[in-house]
Amino acid sequence: MIPNLSYVLFKALLTLKQKPHFEALLELAKSPTKTQLAVLTRILRDNQDSEFGREHGFQHIDSIATYQERVPICDFEHLRNYIERQRDEGVLTLTSTAPVCYNRTSGTTGVPKDVPVTQTSLDETRNASQLSAYVLARQSDVLRGKLFAVGGPAVEDRSVGGIPIGSASGLLYRQQSRFVRSRYVLPPEVFDIEDIETRYVVMAILGLACDTVTTIATANPSTFVRFCEEINSQIELILRHVADGTTPSGDSNSIPVARNPKRALRLQRTFERKGALNYADIWPMLRGVVTWCGGSCGFALSRLRKLIPSACRIMEFGYNSSEFRGTINLDLERNLCLPTIGHTFFEFVERDDWESGRRNFLGLHELVEDRFYYIFATTSSGLYRYDINDIVEVTGWIHATPTIGFVQKGRGVTNITGEKLSEHQVLEGMSALQDRLGTQPEFFVVLADEENAEYLLCMELHEPVNGDSIAEFFDTSLKRLNVEYESKRKSGRLGPIKFVSLPEGTGFNYRTDLVAAGQRDAQFKYLYLQYLKNTALRIPNS
Repeated sequence: MIPNLSYVLFKALLTLKQKPHFEALLELAKSPTKTQLAVLTRILRDNQDSEFGREHGFQHIDSIATYQERVPICDFEHLRNYIERQRDEGVLTLTSTAPVCYNRTSGTTGVPKDVPVTQTSLDETRNASQLSAYVLARQSDVLRGKLFAVGGPAVEDRSVGGIPIGSASGLLYRQQSRFVRSRYVLPPEVFDIEDIETRYVVMAILGLACDTVTTIATANPSTFVRFCEEINSQIELILRHVADGTTPSGDSNSIPVARNPKRALRLQRTFERKGALNYADIWPMLRGVVTWCGGSCGFALSRLRKLIPSACRIMEFGYNSSEFRGTINLDLERNLCLPTIGHTFFEFVERDDWESGRRNFLGLHELVEDRFYYIFATTSSGLYRYDINDIVEVTGWIHATPTIGFVQKGRGVTNITGEKLSEHQVLEGMSALQDRLGTQPEFFVVLADEENAEYLLCMELHEPVNGDSIAEFFDTSLKRLNVEYESKRKSGRLGPIKFVSLPEGTGFNYRTDLVAAGQRDAQFKYLYLQYLKNTALRIPNS
């Protein structure tokens, strides 16, 4: 592939700006203990005058051990009051400077989480994104053409004081220079389209109108599986707009589209010949997919591989969340993702220790390859010893620092395609279902079926019921309780819940089997939300 002038200039500017940062990060990786202490010291010093900082004596903390003694492990619910007072009343509760925006994501109690983002944190995220782009340009040719990147809306809501609430990555997308933005297919206005169907159609029109895409990027690969299905289901409408250079009426009217009747005709003939388009048909120059590869994403990736050109590489996006950017992929060949050691302070507890109640906290330098850990982060945005309930694995080393990859959500949370469904939400949904039925099931469990991207509602009931009606009601309840679940259902990335009737005695036998396997009878607890692949429950017809 012959590089164009725009790409040559883009790569030169990227190298000039980011090569020093790349080399500096590699230098930090040689001494993670020193680096991490310096990061923690900076965060505590910068925020010692916040309400949380005064309450926990940040100004007197001079070591990691003292920090761990003074500050408890905090999940979002522990910090929610601080965050909401900061957001609604302007009180500097967690940081000494006010947040510039909030990342909105789902919460375990059904109330969305608005994660604060300070200017420092936003700059750190921007730097990490630019460094990732440099690695892509340095180690591959995937950025030679256009980039089709799918993101979120910068502003979904505003605080009482007018601070944007939405997606920090969307905000950064909007803040790119005109030159950098010219390398992207989708303008940021696309992500502001509220109706998901319309948004997908407009994305498809813009994407199919461009034949020079070499990279596609989004957090979850299921997005691109779903997007391809959407293209084929509305192909006539999409290609008509590609030929005319238009978009559907409504929010998308102001989004320009290049008129391309020849390309529309060519794709139409391919569709008629094959019966469906894939990404090899749409973008034959496609060379890279940047997305999550860990955890349950493997099932979506296996489907996505069948849709892309054979020469196209799939590269790990890195461990990232609404709360913090956890890693940067510095080795595309081996997908080795280095923790953001210069921005975030990390702590870890081995999985078995944490789940058994043993709080043996470890630093990066104490981790062991191929072992699994719960991860806790302290950030510039005011998350202190933050428990995100994620399990990660050590995948290798860069100098003296371990590289890590996401494995799965921890106990009580499942995550097939970004919905982060919690056991608390499942129990609340079941409570509403019991009120509707007027009866209580003898036993129930909700199972995450990653392979089919759906949930199974398994119930042992005393009398026959309409399973489809029950599943629909429960599905509606979860949509109400979890905004991410609702979004993934609307977009089709998650299928509808399926009802499974369990034979009489299933719950009793399940408990008996687990106690026989070693669980203590006096402390036995049912896990009402599990992964299908991990459950010991025998499911009919599965």
